[in-house]
Amino acid sequence: MNAPTVADLAAKGETPDVLFWVGCAGSFDDRAKRVTVAFVKILNAVGIKFAVLGTEEACTGDPARRAGNEFLFQMQAMNNIQVLNGYNIKKIVTACPHCFNTIKNEYPDLGGNYEVIHHATFLQQLINNGKIKLKEGGAFKGKKITYHDSCYLGRANNIYEAPREVLQALDADLVEMKRCRTTGLCCGAGGAQMFKEPEKGKKDINVERAEEALGTGATTIAVACPFCMTMMTDGVKNKEKEAEVKVKDLAELIAESL
Repeated sequence: MNAPTVADLAAKGETPDVLFWVGCAGSFDDRAKRVTVAFVKILNAVGIKFAVLGTEEACTGDPARRAGNEFLFQMQAMNNIQVLNGYNIKKIVTACPHCFNTIKNEYPDLGGNYEVIHHATFLQQLINNGKIKLKEGGAFKGKKITYHDSCYLGRANNIYEAPREVLQALDADLVEMKRCRTTGLCCGAGGAQMFKEPEKGKKDINVERAEEALGTGATTIAVACPFCMTMMTDGVKNKEKEAEVKVKDLAELIAESL
């Protein structure tokens, strides 16, 4: 897989046009790694000069801040900002809405000012510019796909149309859940809830959301967040539907249709 590091390019006196911020999930979670591979495949296919930080990338600090550990957040953030500014990085793209939201909206307070783009918007731009050419009558033509809005993409940053435009480019039949866009239901992983068991209640929130997704009759549940990926996949498994219904990231759907 061709993914140069910023340090490699710096050694040659070059800088990337785009830094691909992989994130903890995309680096260490086995399922999310497949999204990273799919996105790199797309970047290579369209010939974008990109690089990753590799071992110099640390967690953005999002889970620490959401869990109330402000001290740890600022330590992690300052460390990352130092690295990014040291390489004179201007433009960042990431497949994780949590990283996207933190770097875009919270790093400027600490001296980290960058153009930050979520991969849903980035893919939409590549499709609109004609850089991504999808196969005619691709794998998803006429297939029912439903899209789950990530909280940090939708409500926090008002990005609703970009992911849907990406799905429409696949020629798929996009069916919406009852609760979508501004009234979308959280998968249950945000706010550092990803790392703990849910409180006692009648039903886990991800099961509730998976039921809504399955109720649309879609064979693919599209997500744009590694946290949502985990929660929706677990919800589908809870309903024993994993053989018929697949949970996939936008990057995977596009990579399969190139």
